[in-house]
Amino acid sequence: VCSGQNSVGIFKLHQDIGKPQLAGNIYYNKEDQSYDIKGAGYNIWFVRDEFYYAYQNLKGDFILTANFKFINKGSNPHRKVGWMVRANDSEDAAHMTATVHGDGLTTLQWRRKKGVDMRDPQDEIFTKISAPEIIQLERIGKQFIMRVANPGGALQEIGRTDSIDLPNHVLAGIFIGSHDPKIIEEAKIWNVKIEKPVKNK
Repeated sequence: VCSGQNSVGIFKLHQDIGKPQLAGNIYYNKEDQSYDIKGAGYNIWFVRDEFYYAYQNLKGDFILTANFKFINKGSNPHRKVGWMVRANDSEDAAHMTATVHGDGLTTLQWRRKKGVDMRDPQDEIFTKISAPEIIQLERIGKQFIMRVANPGGALQEIGRTDSIDLPNHVLAGIFIGSHDPKIIEEAKIWNVKIEKPVKNK
C-alpha cells in the first residue's frame, strides 16, 4: 500500500486500501476547497475491502459532514462514496461507513471486528431517502449516528448503532470504491468539515 506523502486539504494521509488493481488518487481545489477523488476496488464488504481513502487520525468524539456527488454516470450501481471511520489501514479492519451508492442506495454499514464477514442485512441500516447529497457521521462514545440531507433541507437521522467497539484513536475520512476492480470511479466532495464537539464544563 502506497500512502500519499503530502497532506491534501484537511486530510493528512491518503492511500489505496486493500491493494486494488487500479490506483486511485485525490486532488484538492484550493479555490472552492473541494476534493476530486478517484478510486477502484472490488468492494467494501465480506472480510476485506478495496477502495481509495483520504483521512485523519482522530481521537474521541467528532462530527464529519460533507457534500458528495459522483462525477459521471458510472458503470456499477454498487459503487460507493462517503465517510468512513476505520480502526486502522489494514484491508480487513473494523469500520463504520456512511455511504451513498451509485444507484442512490444510502446506508450506514460496518464490519464488527477485524477479518469478520460483513452480513446483509445485520450489519447495515437503510434509509428510504435516495441519493442524498449531504452525509454526516457523528461519533459519541461507542455510538455512531448517520444523518443525510439535500441542499436547503434539514439533516435527518437515518440510524444509529453501537454494534462495533472501535478504539478511541481511529482513522476518519472520505472514500470512494468502484465495486469493479477494472474500473475507476470519480466523485467531487465539498463543504468538508471535521468538527470536535465542545465539552460541557
